[in-house]
This record gives sequence, structure tokens and C-alpha cells, in this order.
Amino acid sequence: MNEIHEECGLFGIALKKKKKIAYDAYYALYALQHRGQEGAGIAISNDGVISLHKDAGLVNEVFTPQVLRGMSEGERAVAHVRYSTTGADKRLNAQPLMINHLKGRMAIAHNGNLTNDRELREELERKGSIFHTTSDTEVIAYTITKHRLTSSSLEEAVSKTMDDIKGAFSLLLMSPSKLVAARDPWGFRPLCMGSYEGGYVFSSESCAFDAIGAEFIRDVEPGEIITVHEDGTITEDKSHTKKERKSLCVFEFIYFARPDSIIDGSSVQNARQRAGAFLALESPVQADIVIGVPDSGIEAALGYARQSGIPYGIGLIKNKYIGRTFISPGQASRENSVRIKLSPVRSAVDGKRVILVDDSIVRGTTSKRIVKLLRDAGAKEVHFMSSAPKFLYPCYFGTDIDSSENLFAYKHTDEEMRKILNVDSIHFLSVESVVKLTDNGDRGFCTACFSSIYPTPPPAEGKKDRYSRPIRKD
Repeated sequence: MNEIHEECGLFGIALKKKKKIAYDAYYALYALQHRGQEGAGIAISNDGVISLHKDAGLVNEVFTPQVLRGMSEGERAVAHVRYSTTGADKRLNAQPLMINHLKGRMAIAHNGNLTNDRELREELERKGSIFHTTSDTEVIAYTITKHRLTSSSLEEAVSKTMDDIKGAFSLLLMSPSKLVAARDPWGFRPLCMGSYEGGYVFSSESCAFDAIGAEFIRDVEPGEIITVHEDGTITEDKSHTKKERKSLCVFEFIYFARPDSIIDGSSVQNARQRAGAFLALESPVQADIVIGVPDSGIEAALGYARQSGIPYGIGLIKNKYIGRTFISPGQASRENSVRIKLSPVRSAVDGKRVILVDDSIVRGTTSKRIVKLLRDAGAKEVHFMSSAPKFLYPCYFGTDIDSSENLFAYKHTDEEMRKILNVDSIHFLSVESVVKLTDNGDRGFCTACFSSIYPTPPPAEGKKDRYSRPIRKD
């Protein structure tokens, strides 16, 4: 847990005509790869017949040219990239999930975490449900199926399910004739809608629309259910929307989302630059150069430089060919992994007072190694700036912050952190400023991992992998 990860990325498409729709889903997933690198999947509906291909691995590993050529044409598709926050990293937990029931077949993809999934799971098990995965997505799928058997439509079943499930969920569901998109009433995780070739597309981020040439329409509102019917018409159900404040995860703007995405009407790039500007106002430091840690620290560094008047420079180069397949067979190799992934620009930092801007500090291990790179390259001073506040508390809504005990800022004082990282000063963005990152001010953010103020009650048992429990011998 040297870096914060988010659970996954969603993409859905519904067209009036049949085409080789797997390629559109593939390009969209490529654009969303940053949201999950453990598994990928695409489910396609072709004349009411749903087929699915998924596996562990990156998008291009799961969907080779041969696999894509073998996938059928279709009118609708649901696609997913996964990073696990609950459930083991296995092919079985890759999404979309396929569910067969008395009224047909359904594919479901989910982003987020439920807070009452254990209670729902145990209730379903007592009634005879048999679970095949350890993810809470299957809990949602079975709950929808339960309601579907007594409902007139899939969207009605989704609406009833939203009364039962609690926590964070952005959902895409596909039946043989419909595509349904739904977002939890708090709006913890993003979901947006676009138009494409006379039909509609949905995605966790608008950057996926750019990848296929789709046009952004709007964000799916928190609590909203949008159904695309077989004839191409749409219906919108806003019966679950809330009038009070929403709670979008603020870390979408700090780190998760791509800088070219628009989340809930605001530019991610602008938000990160505002974070840097707020840092400059809150934590002014005399220095010669401002540099950012690639990639998400770059925009914040630009914002700091512009606000402070200190020149921005490229002080770290990221090896763009290092990815998920990089192997660290032993501790010595892990120690060197930062040197492989990042290289200091000696001419930029040698003899300089350096302001180093990163998106956050989790355990401190990676930050310490980056500082050492700069010191070894001749940096005279290093001042560490985090464009996020201190991570102090667990997240239960789709981010893998599982306990305070693992968090650097929870375990140490500022002075202790400064000494451990070997920096001249250390600074964090304030919680008061982090909720003002968007152009419209505080739109309603979840900042529980910084403040311990949870928008909705956390689960009684907070372990992330809540289903890895001993089998009872009753």
C-alpha cells in the first residue's frame, strides 16, 4: 500500500445498430486502465444473447487481437477494469459478473464498496444463495435478482435494490434488451453519460468518451437510474436523489481520475492546479525550483509554481515503459524499483533548494526513496508538499485505505515524518482547502479518510477483505 488505489472503471454502450462493439469497449477500457490493472472484462449483447470474456491482467493482455476478432457483434456492451479493495485478486472476481435467473440473463459491473454487504450476504446465504466470488458486486447482483423476480422490469428491480444497499456504488447493468446505469444517492463514485453513433455511452470518466469519439452529455446524478431501452429511448428515475449535500470522493480530483477528465462538471486538471495554488498560500517556502512527482503531482506543482512565483522545472523523469509486469524478486530489487521507475534530472536540482510536490503520502516508503534520489542528485534542500491532507482514517467507499495503523501521518508527528523522509520541511494541504478544489467551491465531497467524518455510517467490521473468514463447522 505504498500508493492509494481505487477499485475500478466502468464503461457501457447501447446502440440502435449492430456492430463490432468490442473494439469500442476495448478502447474505452484502455482510457480507463489507470483505474484498475488487475483484471478486465467485456460482456456483449447480440440479438438478446449475452456473451462474456474476462480475465486477470491488463486490458491488452486480456483482449489480444485474436480474442477481439473472435468476439461477436452486438448492440450493447458493459465493460470493466478492476482493482480489488474487497475480494482476492483472482480471475473469478473479475467483472462484469454474469447472472442467470428465471426472467433471463444479466451482466453487471460495479465501482465502489458497500458498507452493509456482509449483512446482505449472510441474509442471502440463509435463504439459499450460493456465492462464487468474494466481491460485494455479487451481493448487489443477487439482491437485484431477488427483486427482479417480483418486478415488472430490470430498472424497477434496481430501484428496489437501492433501498437495500448502503455505501458507494456506481453500476452498469445489461439485460438482453436494456442497459441500466445507476449511481448511489451520495455520489461517492463518478459516472457520466455521452452520445455515440445515435446511441448512448456511460463511463466512470469522460476520457473514455474521447477515446472512441463520443460526445459528453452530462453526469449521472447521485441517486439517479437511467435506462436505455431496446428502441434507443431513455427513461430517467430520480426518485432516489437526495436534496442534501453530496459526497463525491475528493481523491478523484487529487489522484484517481485522468487530468483530461471532467468529473461532476469540473476539470480534474484545474482542480489539481488549484490544490498546488492553495499549498503555496498555506505553506510558502523559499526555494529555487518547484518539481512534481509524475504523474499526478505535476499539475499541483504547476499550480504551486504559478501562485508562488518560483520557477517550475522537470526534476524527475518517469520511465513510461515500466508497468504492471515489472518484477521485484527480492527486497534488494524492491529497494531499487523507484530508481528504475523514476530518474532525477541532475542539471535541474543540483545545488538547488527544491520544492517537491506529490499527490499524497501513504506509508512514506516511496516518498523516502524519491527524496533520496533528489539528495543523491545534489539537491541542496528538499521541501515536501502533499496536495492531499494527511491520510489518517480508513475508507469504506472504494479506496484501499484499510486501517489507520498503516498510515504514515497517523503514526508520526510532522517532525518525525520530516526526519524519516530526510526533508527540510513537510507540508500537507488543509482539509478546509481540499473541499474547494473545483471551480464551484465545495460541491459536497467525502473527506472521511482525512477528517473521520463519514457521510454514512461505516460497517461494524471494517476489514477490507471481509469475506476471508473461517468456514463455520455447524
